[in-house]
Amino acid sequence: MGGCRWDELGRRGLLVAVLVGGPAWATPASEGAEASGSAASVDALSGGVVDGVEPVDSGPPEGSEPLESTPSLTEGALAQALPPRIQPGDAGDAVRPTPTTSAAPTVEPAEAAAAAKKKKKKRKPGAQQEDSIGEDSTALDDTPDDEIQTVRVFGRVYAQASADEREKFARTLSINSARVGVATSLPNLEAEVSADLADSTILKDAFVRLSDDNKRFRLYGGQFKSPFLQRRLEGAWSLPIQGRGLVEDYLGDVHELGGRRLGFMGEVRLKGLWDLRISAGAFQGSRDELGARTKEDLAGRITVRPLKKMLTLGFSTYVAEALDRARRHAVAADAELRFGGFNVKGEAVTGRLPVGPFTAQLLLASWTLPVTTEWALQPVVGAEGLQLRGNVEGRGHSLLGGLNLLLGSRFRGQFQVERALRPGDEAPGLEYSLQLATRF
Repeated sequence: MGGCRWDELGRRGLLVAVLVGGPAWATPASEGAEASGSAASVDALSGGVVDGVEPVDSGPPEGSEPLESTPSLTEGALAQALPPRIQPGDAGDAVRPTPTTSAAPTVEPAEAAAAAKKKKKKRKPGAQQEDSIGEDSTALDDTPDDEIQTVRVFGRVYAQASADEREKFARTLSINSARVGVATSLPNLEAEVSADLADSTILKDAFVRLSDDNKRFRLYGGQFKSPFLQRRLEGAWSLPIQGRGLVEDYLGDVHELGGRRLGFMGEVRLKGLWDLRISAGAFQGSRDELGARTKEDLAGRITVRPLKKMLTLGFSTYVAEALDRARRHAVAADAELRFGGFNVKGEAVTGRLPVGPFTAQLLLASWTLPVTTEWALQPVVGAEGLQLRGNVEGRGHSLLGGLNLLLGSRFRGQFQVERALRPGDEAPGLEYSLQLATRF
């Protein structure tokens, strides 16, 4: 190290010598000869007197201003070329400190924003939030605007195997759902179209939804779910059971109370009043026994959340042929309690059908138990009751239990056992079913 240091000093010294010698080489030769001649003729012991004559003062001409010294480029170059002065006692191989730079690269604001946008929140296993506002109109209400894609393509597939005691446990394989859809979300406009390729009625949702800037007022138009029965309004992916149960099948599929219909609906949401939400609309009537279209139906629903997202209370009603005979109508009250992974829902319904008055009750409880960061187990129990009172009397009931295996929020395997007495059955029957479901 010492030898290298002295070699470097030697090279710098040579550079200094070249720079210093530059002005001397630029002096004319005649001046050099004259200076050498006069220097030779002057005796060092004569005191500057040669042959009795004193030398003439070689100062500047009279009246001239003295020249100010200006720093030359050579001196600047010397200052940069000279090595630092080493004091006695300093180490010969000392290295001059270099300015430190931050190891972390500078990130532009635009790049940071893009990186933050790409970074998505990882959902916990069992988080079953819907992607479709047609399945659940509240699905994207609390999602930040920057996390909602302008155009979304979604879908789901349900494959089921079942064995029913009423059919002597004959095994049945089926595709319960093959849903595909596309949706768009703009500042004051949303729209969605979806179809189920495994259903006889392929078109499911086709509607637009207008809203103000704060999303307090909304207007729906097209085909969508009418605001009646909490069990029907909940998204299929959010439900922890296969299907929607005995009561909803009887009221919705058989007697056509609620469900998806063409119509218009208005909605008001006031977050400051326990997240109050009021929905009301007019919908196309169903067909009668002769196939003729009946007059319009009316439906409405009110919900509040007195304990934020822990407790939800709701009240809904549906009146078929509201401007005519109104032979079919119903009212329902529901409640939902969420506490951590535990969830319990209850609903009571009463009304009138063409066969007479009826009442119904629904209860469903589930508990999501994370096993790893991706997997979770979800035990489920449920019970339903249906009573017909009038010219036609009858009772129906259902008791079920099951276990779901969840992988994130995109896959689940469901095993379910149900013992039910449905309208028209002579005796209750046992049914085993296994369903694999995925969504994208």
